Amino acid sequence: MVKAYLRYEPALTFGVIASPESNVAYDPSGRRLLTAALDRLAAWDLKRGLPSVSFAPSSSSLSLAVSCIASSPSAAVSSSIASGHADGSIRLWDAEIGACEATLHGHRSASSALRFGPSGAVLASGSKDCDVILWDVVAQAGLFRLRGHRDQVTDLVFLDSGKKLVSCSKDKFIRVWDLETQHCLQIVGGHRSEIWSMDVDPSERFLVSGSADPELQVFRIRQSVEEGEDWSRWDVLKLFGEIPRQSKERVANVRFNRDGSLVVCQVAGKTADIYRVLDETEAARKAKRRVNRKKEKASAKSMIAEENGTIIDPLPAQNLQNPTIIVTDVFKLFQVLRASKKICSIAFSPSNPPRGCLATLSLSLNNNMLETYSVDSEKVSKMYSVEMHGHRSDIRSVSLNSEDNLLMSTSHNAVKIWNPSTGECLRTIDSGYGLCSAFVGNRFALVGTQSGTLEIVDIASGSLAEAIEAHAGSIRSIVPIPDEDGTVGARGFVTGSADHDVKFWEYQLVQKSDNDSKQLTVTNVRTLKMTEDVLAVSISPDGKHIAVALLDCHVKVYHMDTLKPSLNLYGHKLPVLCMDISSDGALLVTGSADKNLKIWGMDFGDCHRSIFAHSDSVMDVKFVYRTHYMFSVGKDRTVKYWDADKFELLLTLEGHHAEVWCLTISSRGDFIVTGSHDRSIRRWDRTEEQLFIEEEKEKRLEETFEADLENDEYRYGQKDDAPDEGSVGVPGRKTKETVTSADAIMDALDTAEEELKRINQHKMEEQINAKAAKFQPNVIMQGHSPSDYVLNVVSSIRPNDLEQALLALPFSDALKLMSYLKEWSLVPSKVELVCRVCLVLLQTHHNQLTATPAARSLLTELKDILYCRVKECKDTIGFNLAAMDHIKELLAMRSDAPFRDAKAKLMEIKQELSKRSSRLDGDEQRKKKRKKASAES
Repeated sequence: MVKAYLRYEPALTFGVIASPESNVAYDPSGRRLLTAALDRLAAWDLKRGLPSVSFAPSSSSLSLAVSCIASSPSAAVSSSIASGHADGSIRLWDAEIGACEATLHGHRSASSALRFGPSGAVLASGSKDCDVILWDVVAQAGLFRLRGHRDQVTDLVFLDSGKKLVSCSKDKFIRVWDLETQHCLQIVGGHRSEIWSMDVDPSERFLVSGSADPELQVFRIRQSVEEGEDWSRWDVLKLFGEIPRQSKERVANVRFNRDGSLVVCQVAGKTADIYRVLDETEAARKAKRRVNRKKEKASAKSMIAEENGTIIDPLPAQNLQNPTIIVTDVFKLFQVLRASKKICSIAFSPSNPPRGCLATLSLSLNNNMLETYSVDSEKVSKMYSVEMHGHRSDIRSVSLNSEDNLLMSTSHNAVKIWNPSTGECLRTIDSGYGLCSAFVGNRFALVGTQSGTLEIVDIASGSLAEAIEAHAGSIRSIVPIPDEDGTVGARGFVTGSADHDVKFWEYQLVQKSDNDSKQLTVTNVRTLKMTEDVLAVSISPDGKHIAVALLDCHVKVYHMDTLKPSLNLYGHKLPVLCMDISSDGALLVTGSADKNLKIWGMDFGDCHRSIFAHSDSVMDVKFVYRTHYMFSVGKDRTVKYWDADKFELLLTLEGHHAEVWCLTISSRGDFIVTGSHDRSIRRWDRTEEQLFIEEEKEKRLEETFEADLENDEYRYGQKDDAPDEGSVGVPGRKTKETVTSADAIMDALDTAEEELKRINQHKMEEQINAKAAKFQPNVIMQGHSPSDYVLNVVSSIRPNDLEQALLALPFSDALKLMSYLKEWSLVPSKVELVCRVCLVLLQTHHNQLTATPAARSLLTELKDILYCRVKECKDTIGFNLAAMDHIKELLAMRSDAPFRDAKAKLMEIKQELSKRSSRLDGDEQRKKKRKKASAES
């Protein structure tokens, strides 16, 4: 009989506030800050320091890190948040409920830039594959692809009410695209190094770009210039000047605030330069002062020269009333913001700043923190900080208490206590660099540090109770000693260190004074001297044996009572980094830097099996209590589930984005917790779903095969060389979904063709024989006619996949599909779908269609029918828009209140009701307190 196991699935991820690889952005309302937390998004309420909404992807895309975020300037569009991912896909999110509405596939490598159009209905995306793609957010489909850049696209900006797009790249060029004609208008050079960011002010007067050059380049935009200026016919941008920067590091981000009065230049370091953008009147006044100062200096030099008898050339005549304005007259260095750590990203708040402030600026730091600053005329001051919900660096150890309701994690400077069910941070205690940890009951915990200090943490008070200089080297293991009755840690614990010592400790409760509560302290009772650094220690559940892993790749097993050698295990080629003993004391598993797991018998010390487990070092391994199942984690970012009796891999859990350092398992084995170098803590829950070894093997082989197919598509194909002036391509790309959709269309066409043949044959039989049998329709078609059946299949395909699915159809099937378009165009709701299908098929098979006599009559009919149907839809939409404008005017005439969006009005009413209820609750509480106080008096 085939043995079944229970599956473990990802349940909760916490500990990451902001990923350093992605930018931050405010949501359309301006109340929350959006950050990337590895593979998901989080919306933070900065005032309270709490996450309000979590944007979690589906379980099938857990390993795809978020690389960029964009927020729509208009909250009227439902998909108002977009996120770009490491595989090039783009996800559209609903900002209110945090649900993923669509996934768009078009780029072949990681997305690097996203920007919504002014209306929020169009999204532009740039990628490391050097392409720019325009997406229709409402239709959730691609419009076209712009090719021309030779390196990664780093930033995008819309101009002229969304009619033009500006893109910058690492190829040192800025390109201006006309989106109506879909071609490159202008190529702007001038930067001597890679361009990393750019932005345009809201009034579209200036565009500022930054690179590794010591200056920022400022461009004038054609729409904002005065008449009579010297511009070429097609130029949209014209160099206005260069602003000297304060820092020598490269520019990382350039952003304007909501009214365009400030521009911030963030470098790849700890500083951000804030410049004041002066209006035309102030700039002209500053230019006059500059010209006057220059004139005074020139006159002083001429007087000195006359006294010396020399002649100098006079200054060229300038108009003192209307002097020429240069870039330094407009952009003035205002403030320099210095953060405590390296800045990863910046974002200006789109909402109104507090009274007395010019703007509110939020930062994400590379130590997993968020900071918000207020910018005023005198200084830049910190307003809020979000740091409690994550460690500042990687997580080196995790441990659960005996009741599995508290989780402890250690990092380089702090210990955090979490609720493993909700991911809420309960306590943060300053400590040393903790490499290992263990609970002592529910009140105290032990932490072994890199400096050799043993720290005792009081969880109840959230403080460090005592620090003991336990070892001369770093402490690598803390293992509680199990009692005879099975109570873990009742007798004490053992520590292993790099100073070659294994020390045995006992607990003591000491009361320093009568008023103080009892505090835990420890005493060293025995020491086992080793010849090499101790890397790991494990104790058998019955407390009779202790296993010690040394730097010389050996594992030595001793008797606990006498400390005499029992077994000497050797076979690993590199040091053993972790090990564990099963709950029945029969098996010992060791994990090494040689990427192998070895399973040993504790009775004779024989190696049962050596398993090549991970593609990098094995960092931790643990047995599930009362079983021979075990979990291992490694530097290859995976968590693996094993059967130590059958030596089989049961499950591979992927989700971490960096090395996985540590692992802990609950006492019942119903969940595990892992900690990683990516600063995340992940909980994996055991489900009731069964898994079988053979099925999992087949699934892994299929995934490997599909991954190879996707890679081969671009590995051996010739890369397209786009011309310098740019070109346009198809926005989507071939994926598994598009291939499946194409197969579904071809199957539907074949099924419908067979059904039509059966219908025609049945009609002929009825004409010949009046008593013919009743026609039995095909069950697969579910009672639909052949035309409706094919229409349902085509309509069920996602809009973004439809174009690629149609491109995969052969000409014979394309001709069959076009024969149904005339009938489908009679359905009002399907006119847009029919036009899309007809346009793609006509562009793809134009030469064959025009050369096929049977298709000419079809194309002639479709030309007249589709034109009329599209005109009817256009008239209907225009009539509805005019009617809505008329209703808007009538409502404005009847009421003094302005016509508002119903959704925004509803949100205002809900906020007022919540404030009123909170005030009423506060009044009731105050009344109760008064009554209680009067009753006591």
